[in-house]
Formats: sequence, structure tokens, C-alpha cells
Amino acid sequence: MTATVPVPTTAALALGDDALVLSHRLGEWAGHAPVLEEEVALANIALDLLGQARVLLSMAGDEDELAFLREERAFTNLQLVEQPNGDFAHTIARQLYFSTYQHLLYAELARGDGRFAPLAAKAVKEVAYHRDHAEQWTLRLGDGTDVSHERMRRACEALWRFTGEMFQPVRGLDVDWPGLEAAWLDAVSDVLRRATLTVPEGPRSGAWAAGAGRQGLHTEPFGRMLAEMQHLHRSHPGASW
Repeated sequence: MTATVPVPTTAALALGDDALVLSHRLGEWAGHAPVLEEEVALANIALDLLGQARVLLSMAGDEDELAFLREERAFTNLQLVEQPNGDFAHTIARQLYFSTYQHLLYAELARGDGRFAPLAAKAVKEVAYHRDHAEQWTLRLGDGTDVSHERMRRACEALWRFTGEMFQPVRGLDVDWPGLEAAWLDAVSDVLRRATLTVPEGPRSGAWAAGAGRQGLHTEPFGRMLAEMQHLHRSHPGASW
């Protein structure tokens, strides 16, 4: 008989894995951002997400064991957040899609009285900055030069197919998922239009990928990222620092 994961733990892992994985991806920009200001901005966003991940994973068990000792299939993060950084436009498109979703989600959770309300009430203020940062850069790149516009257009289209998974219901989260999705579509479409970009027309999930990340099915780059993230901890088991 397969043991079932308690409902609150399922939700804590899903949200915690989202924050942990995206934090690591953004941390990869250290020393590689296009300007010094963005070195600081992306590092701060990564640290905010890491702080959220620590709280959420601690609600599900030992945060270090969950971060560094689970196998790939045990992670339930969205496939969107595990996508490689690509160029700066690609990272900004990923941030726009995810931070808009996370801001709307945390705002709704903060209005409730559930287990995640205290965390959401605090995190929503951080995520509001993440969202604004992504929106401002989307406008700047989309309505900038021909080159920046084309890079932003390609990035938005490439990542669009990963956005549908965000609105697959998560057990333990009392959320109006259709309402959240509609609000997300309105918000993102407005930003893209103001950035002189076209809202992608392709499907927002592939038949094979709908909800896949939440089920422990991940894209090929995730395995390499996870090996790098867990290498030090696994190389020195039981070490204290």
C-alpha cells in the first residue's frame, strides 16, 4: 500500500519547491547579470524566495533533508520555475509569469484564515516587488530596441506552454483556481500589450505536461540543476558547518 502524503504537507511541498527551485535558478545569475544593479536585484529576489522555501519546507519536515536528499521525482515544483535562465529576456519572462501568479495566490491566501495565511501575508509584500521588477523590465525590453523586443517576444512564446500548470488545483489550498487564472491572464496580457508584445497564441500546456511538475515529472534540465544544488550536501553527509 502506498502511503499518502497529508494534505497540508502536499501544499507546503508544492509551494516550497517552487520557491526553492526558482531561488536556485536566480542565484545562477550571480556574477553574470547585465548590470550591477541587476546583480543586487536578482540576488535579493532569490533570497526572498529562499526564505519562503525554508518556512514552507519546515512545515513539511526537515528543510535540509527535503532540499538536499530527495530524488528528482519527489519534487513537486512547477515545470516553469525549473526552466534554464537562458538570456536576460528569458529570465524576465519566467519572472513575469511566475511572480504574477505567486502575488495573486499569496494575496488570496492572506485573506483567509488557513495554515498558510501568516506566511502569505508576509510574503505578498516581497512578491509585489518581484512582480513590479518583472513588469518594468518586460516594458523596457519589449518597447526598447528591435533586438530587445525580439528577444522578449521569443522568451514569452517559449515559456507560455508552461503557464497552464500553475492553475492545476493543489490539495490543501483553498483557492478559486479559475478566478486566479482569469486574473493572471488579464494582468499578464495587459503588461504584454503595454510592452508592444503580442499575447502568445499557443496552448498553455502540452498534453503530456499538464500538471506534470506537481506529479513529480520534470523537464530534462531539472536533473542537472538538482545534481548541482545537492552536490555539496551529498558529498559530506552528516557534516556540521
